[in-house]
Amino acid sequence: MGSTRLRRPLAPSNAERARSIASRGGHAAVVGLDQTQRVVPLLHHMDPDGAATLLLPTDHELMACVREGPRSGLPAMLEITDTAPVALREPVRGLLWISGWLVAPGPTYARRLALDVAEKRPHPRLLDLGHGASLLRLRPGSAVIADAEGTGPLAPAELSAASPDPFCQLENGWLQHLEEAHPDVFSSLARHLPEPLRQKSGCRIRPLGVDRLGIRLRVEAEDGDHDVRLAFETAAETAEQLRAQVGLLVGCPFRAAH
Repeated sequence: MGSTRLRRPLAPSNAERARSIASRGGHAAVVGLDQTQRVVPLLHHMDPDGAATLLLPTDHELMACVREGPRSGLPAMLEITDTAPVALREPVRGLLWISGWLVAPGPTYARRLALDVAEKRPHPRLLDLGHGASLLRLRPGSAVIADAEGTGPLAPAELSAASPDPFCQLENGWLQHLEEAHPDVFSSLARHLPEPLRQKSGCRIRPLGVDRLGIRLRVEAEDGDHDVRLAFETAAETAEQLRAQVGLLVGCPFRAAH
């Protein structure tokens, strides 16, 4: 008989995870093609298809480079860093790279873009538009996501067709609360870890993320960090279903992790 292959826990698609990273915001930086220059915008907002609106100081050298560059746009890449909800020794849990072309929109279009961003993500820095700050627009060509679930390329159409995870905006507060108020939850979840991890001494189990299909844990051990996904029995779509699925993993079907 052949050896039994372990099934990898079901996870959201690359496009869904990428949309979730973009929806959470995270830390953004514009990276030049030579990978040496990194520009942190005052504000960034990504549309469903990967197009991004960036707010920068009007006198920044990147603004001049874009305005003086080719009409088709200046090649560049936007890097969005997704960090864990709690203070881990290795806080980065995912990266999203959007490659494309930077263009400088005219005043009328820039105001329209600012209003659109304000509708979805109000931010006081938008009031600086025309008063020391200007907008750039990244037209996407391709994207790449990299996290513990894997690495994969994405087309703008794939991003646009996907939806962010229903819990991507609340997971940080919820997991922070669990670790602070209910640390026993993670002690109970240890029984689901692969046997080699369970046998390690001095391990600390930390919350890394949660989505509709499962919860992600970071196991901090003496020999390094290990990321583990625990799959739910059924997908969760509401907060109540999420609490119920975590309760089942913990081992008490009637326990709600409030």
